[in-house]
Amino acid sequence: METDTKRNGNPQRPPVQYPRDYPIIVHSHLGWDWVWQRPQQFLSRLSKKHRILFVEEPLPSDGLSASESTLRAVSDYPNITVLQSALPACRFQDRNWVDAERRRLVEAALAGPLAGQFKNPVQWFYDPMAVEAFAGRMNEIANVYDCMDELSQFRGAPPELIKRERRLLSLADVVFAGGPRIHRAKARYHSNCHSYGCGVDEPHFGLARNGSAVIPPDIAHFKGPVLGFFGVVDERMDYDLVAKIADTDPAWNVVIIGPRTKIEETELPQRANLHWLGGRDYAQLPHYASRFDVCLMPFALNEATEYINPTKALEYMATGRPIVSSAIEDVVLQFADYTAVAYSHEEFIALCRRALLKPNKAQIQRGIELARKNSWEAIVEKLEQHIQEVIAAGKEIKTNGE
Repeated sequence: METDTKRNGNPQRPPVQYPRDYPIIVHSHLGWDWVWQRPQQFLSRLSKKHRILFVEEPLPSDGLSASESTLRAVSDYPNITVLQSALPACRFQDRNWVDAERRRLVEAALAGPLAGQFKNPVQWFYDPMAVEAFAGRMNEIANVYDCMDELSQFRGAPPELIKRERRLLSLADVVFAGGPRIHRAKARYHSNCHSYGCGVDEPHFGLARNGSAVIPPDIAHFKGPVLGFFGVVDERMDYDLVAKIADTDPAWNVVIIGPRTKIEETELPQRANLHWLGGRDYAQLPHYASRFDVCLMPFALNEATEYINPTKALEYMATGRPIVSSAIEDVVLQFADYTAVAYSHEEFIALCRRALLKPNKAQIQRGIELARKNSWEAIVEKLEQHIQEVIAAGKEIKTNGE
């Protein structure tokens, strides 16, 4: 008798019934308390039905002689537990040892304080570097890869990341790609790959346009127009462009909100009307945006931005402000009817000036309507359907030692 096969060719047993409220173990290169973006948006909603263990990528520590880990609950989402770990820096280059330690720390938590809570989980990967430690080793009923970025092109990416991502793509049961461009790249390696860009919490960001927002005091005193950005400040930003925007008119206030990573403070241009405010809570962003006259996406066109699908695009639309963006491919493909797209620094500045003088009201309204149609809840429902299809088709349980 012939056995069935999965879409990617691996043999599998006859279908087994699993509950729809399966637990989820997440392996993430981003911390839970980092910028609130795709992982938090998806998982906070999934936690309404699923218990979630959010395993952060371990960090090296010079002061440790032995590995350490901590567990903590997320106050606003009682079904989510975050596991943080630190490993001795002196052994951090030994990948086999790091893999073994990562797994040991998680298994210790599952055998101890989390005993019985994560039996037959779905494993959900954001971090391809976690594949060797966990894929096929946690008695999982499915492996999910949510590919939100081309991490191998980010500054400081480990050389082994490409190889490990290929391994993850070969083992995953379903792959979610963060936009059209990255979907084309990953679908070459996995037949069950689906493109799901970002959603938006439209009521949350709609506070910026409905009159209920309170302008934060650190920008409330600005007299001239505010051209604003919120997001991560890293190698994806075009710092020459940001400086040129500020230099265009001293009456313009260029406001950059977001934590800085992989960029030295000395790399940030400094101007009297250029304000680097640092990170702010997700809850505060609509209040800042209520003072924006133009929302900016001043991305550099480089390796790090080749595959990005900016979460902030729909968030900006929900605020009811005009948007000016660099010509990122996914922005051009998805949002050209809702966003002013610039192909040069000069055009970007000209579009900012036009947005200040005469905002395109029809374009803004189209953006509001698009935001209303693209809720995170709608996307999460579709993701769950794909996972349930994989589970329903029958999944071989892989145990340690098999």
